[in-house]
Amino acid sequence: MTKVLKEKNGSDILTLAIETSCDETSAAVVRNGREVLSNVISSQIDLHKKFGGVVPEVASRKHVENVNLVIQESLDVAGIKLKEIDQIGVTYGPGLVGALLVGVSAAKALAYALKVPLIGVNHIEGHICANYIEDKTLTPPFLCLIVSGGHSHLVHVKDYGIYEVLGKTRDDAVGEAFDKVARAMGLGYPGGPLIDGLAQKGDPEAIKFPRVYLEADSFDFSFSGIKSAVLNYLNGERQKGNKISLENVAAGFQQAVTEVLVHKTIEGAKQKKTDTIVLAGGVAANSGLRKLLTEEGKKQGLRVKYPSLTLCTDNAAMIGCAAYYDSLGGHRADLYLNAVPNLKLGEKYVRFSQE
Repeated sequence: MTKVLKEKNGSDILTLAIETSCDETSAAVVRNGREVLSNVISSQIDLHKKFGGVVPEVASRKHVENVNLVIQESLDVAGIKLKEIDQIGVTYGPGLVGALLVGVSAAKALAYALKVPLIGVNHIEGHICANYIEDKTLTPPFLCLIVSGGHSHLVHVKDYGIYEVLGKTRDDAVGEAFDKVARAMGLGYPGGPLIDGLAQKGDPEAIKFPRVYLEADSFDFSFSGIKSAVLNYLNGERQKGNKISLENVAAGFQQAVTEVLVHKTIEGAKQKKTDTIVLAGGVAANSGLRKLLTEEGKKQGLRVKYPSLTLCTDNAAMIGCAAYYDSLGGHRADLYLNAVPNLKLGEKYVRFSQE
């Protein structure tokens, strides 16, 4: 398949990618996996703010309204005609099933009409691949900490598309914990940026929240305990009539979470004998996490890399990058492709048809 693509378009492969796993409708045109010609993102944050979080049915309906417009805009920005596209990449899991189905349906229709390969992409893999776009020289192996509203994974990236999951959350994802704590503090949604902003004004040592490391040899995470500790602190102080410093609460919470994330990531890098650590996912935008991981990594002689803020969020450019490397590995989907809301990292779509 790779040979066919290259013969068709010289040395270039143009991927049209679609991402609709949660509340961002995004489409991108990516050349040869790492050169982003366009990356259009239509966010629904303002729509969901009044609900305090993403409402799946509302998100799905908004994707239906936006997806064709966003795809066309991505082509216009890239200066590419639809007939020039060599393959279609789309997120088919994990995520909200209704939201995923919108993107998958659009991608299948385009692949069928254009008679080009269809590549089903794992959303988590897409976050990892955002780092290939950010740093054109980055190559496996490396260790990746993926932290977002729905995912917390520590992954050894052995090669393109080959992953060993060292650990993941046993309860709340990191971003989920940030959102729940922010709600309890009366900050609103999304919680991550709001807590990060407050934390920079507070004292991380003023309030000591627990650090949960689990078993000595475990790379798994657990954030429900610290979330409960923050809620108990807030309720206790309110019952006593004490004035609460939200800045100190935010700083203490963020410090406790980032210390655990950084400790396990550094230990994972040591175990796998890799000198490179990369961040991925929405929480990779957190300034406290970036700062602490960079500092601790430097002490251990480790390189720490992370994507720009746009590439930390859900976006189609990262899906286009992942689709490119999946296609090089011979992984293609067919028109039976369906949404898989609980798709695991490393799982590849098995085609029903033989093309």
